[in-house]
Amino acid sequence: MTKSLPETLILDRVATPVGEALLVVDEAGVLRAFDFADYEPRMRTLMGRHYRGMALNPGRAPDALREAVGRYFGGDLDALAGIAWATNGTAFQRKVWDALCTIPAGETLSYKGLAERIGSPSAMRAVGLANGSNPVAVVVPCHRVIGANGSLTGYGGGLPRKRWLLAHEGAAFKDSLAA
Repeated sequence: MTKSLPETLILDRVATPVGEALLVVDEAGVLRAFDFADYEPRMRTLMGRHYRGMALNPGRAPDALREAVGRYFGGDLDALAGIAWATNGTAFQRKVWDALCTIPAGETLSYKGLAERIGSPSAMRAVGLANGSNPVAVVVPCHRVIGANGSLTGYGGGLPRKRWLLAHEGAAFKDSLAA
């Protein structure tokens, strides 16, 4: 993961069981954003902040990335682990995003647990804000962070999608959406 600016940003669209995924890659095929089409305006705003003045050019992400996304949604829960990604967030945000990648598929962690994992046990709110501004959703698995009581908490892609992702991974959580 680097903080260098890309020369080009390419926007691809891939069908998934939970909606059309948006993949933004740079000229080297490094993933810069992963979001869902129903949140495209938010993703474009975020990309504009991180990569000021850069256009998102329609195109195709590398086949290996597209295939990894397909394998993950098809049940290979480790398929996303080898994807190269880069962000342009703050040092603290990148620390949180790196820590998210240490939560295995099928497991969850509370905000407090994530704050402790990065060595900042009292920074739960800051961890929550960094988690919520993760530009590389699913690949950097912010959906694996849940409330201290095991309940689903906010997710940029919507709680029904978070519920689906966690159930897909076999993670335990309190499902208030099933009621």
